[in-house]
Amino acid sequence: MKEIVVLSGKGGTGKTTVTAALAHLASLERRLVLADADVDAANLELVVDAQIQSEHEFSGGRLARVDPELCTACDVCAQVCRFGAVLPGEVYEIDTISCEGCAVCFYQCPVEAIRMEPAMDGHWYVSQSLYGPLVHGALRAGRENSGKLVATVKEEARKLVEDDGLLLVDGPPGIGCPVIASLTGCQLALVVTEPTVAGLHDMERIVGVARHFQVPVKVVLNKADLSVERSDEVSRFCEQEGLELIGQIPFDMGVTQAMVQGVTVTTREGPATTVLHAIWARLRGWLEEQSY
Repeated sequence: MKEIVVLSGKGGTGKTTVTAALAHLASLERRLVLADADVDAANLELVVDAQIQSEHEFSGGRLARVDPELCTACDVCAQVCRFGAVLPGEVYEIDTISCEGCAVCFYQCPVEAIRMEPAMDGHWYVSQSLYGPLVHGALRAGRENSGKLVATVKEEARKLVEDDGLLLVDGPPGIGCPVIASLTGCQLALVVTEPTVAGLHDMERIVGVARHFQVPVKVVLNKADLSVERSDEVSRFCEQEGLELIGQIPFDMGVTQAMVQGVTVTTREGPATTVLHAIWARLRGWLEEQSY
């Protein structure tokens, strides 16, 4: 099994568009499983025609609950809570939005009227897409532990990959915990960037994270013709750092039109599609090298 994670140092670089296009091209040649590790804003399913087959609850932590039959309204829990999550009254209650699950109230309650219960922080799904099974997740608003949900999504996706199959992961943007969780266990990080100051800066950061975890990196430059000067800077950075720049995708209105229609850009002809075919050919060559 091989695993490629598509990442970007910042949002909006075209990471999901590239992932969906590669999914389309890869599925024509090999058994493929997809995973959307951007659990805070999952959207890969929108362009691969995913139909949910099963839904599962995700619990990333615990929240306090007050047993009304045991509570004596002594106010100890309110005094020790640093997050203002305890709501006083004849029987005290916990504001589940404010509760951080630290369990201080649980340990301090003199009558043991508080218990810690699993929090329902989101869901993860197994869907069937045009290009193979897709495992994706959705974190509820205001909830944390997105890294845990990413780990769950990847773990479940790996169960569906056959021995000689490919797992293609649409990773989250940035360099935080979800990104680290998405990098775990993969063989290649494909970093998508753009010819802007922010694009270059954030690409440098995500490359640093991947190298810290000893994950090989290849780079794709999207909308490369919008700034020749910035594109040259990206090329020089890749050359200086020994990174392979495997494709420069030109700005193409066909990409936007495909997104609006909910299809991958490679289902139609155009300059972006031509380059994406070349990018997949280079990735195919890399996969064949790994099999020896």
